[in-house]
Amino acid sequence: MTEKKVVIITGASKGIGFATAKLFLNKGYVVYNLSRSACVIPGVKSLVCDVADKEALKKNIDDIFETEKRIDVLVNNAGAGISGSVEKTISDDARRLFELNFFTVFEAVKCTAPYMRSCGGGKIINIGSVAGSMHVPFQAFYSASKAAVEALSNCLRGELLPFNIKVTTILPGDTKTSFTDSREKAFINDDPDYGSRILRSIELMEKDERSGMSPIKTAEVIYKAACCKNPKPLYTIGFKYKLFMLLNRILPKRFVQYILNEMYSR
Repeated sequence: MTEKKVVIITGASKGIGFATAKLFLNKGYVVYNLSRSACVIPGVKSLVCDVADKEALKKNIDDIFETEKRIDVLVNNAGAGISGSVEKTISDDARRLFELNFFTVFEAVKCTAPYMRSCGGGKIINIGSVAGSMHVPFQAFYSASKAAVEALSNCLRGELLPFNIKVTTILPGDTKTSFTDSREKAFINDDPDYGSRILRSIELMEKDERSGMSPIKTAEVIYKAACCKNPKPLYTIGFKYKLFMLLNRILPKRFVQYILNEMYSR
């Protein structure tokens, strides 16, 4: 059994996951990446697999525990985006998004929790999004999947607490990563019903993302939650987004949604 703590990160080949893997490695953790692409950071152990394939996910997590005899931290980071109107999104595309963004989290927890319990505890850190609470038009399925992750985390927290397994959700705001360019666009530019509105919405959103926070900032909060004896249930990243979330809680929902619609749906 290794004396070093072991962290598993899904989707650590780039973006927030990459920054998180690098930070944990520098702090002395044994770091595993589970994703379809290898993490190129020297020292990170990459097990290449499709994390949305629950059998492959389980096999790799089982193999990690068999090798290390411990799993201290699970960071459920892998995810994808899809933009377009609800009406014209293909059902299979929406289901595929939920498979990755939500059900991968569910399956990873199912695989990891028994091992953490056998070792006396651990930390499960799920990456949600500010969009899970503040719902932007033409991002419905991404927002819905991240809201589902937050709800799952809240329920898990109570269920796993007696086993000293702490569950936390991280809510990043706009972050400068390759996620922006990878987002699937479920619309056509000349759509007579939604086209011009979607284009304006996506252009504004992508501009905000490309000038957004460094993924290192989110990685630092993830590490902080992993090291904290009693991490908070929810961490929102960035002062601006903390303010937005506060206003979202205290202002009338109709007013908040009106503002979001004016920004992203005109």
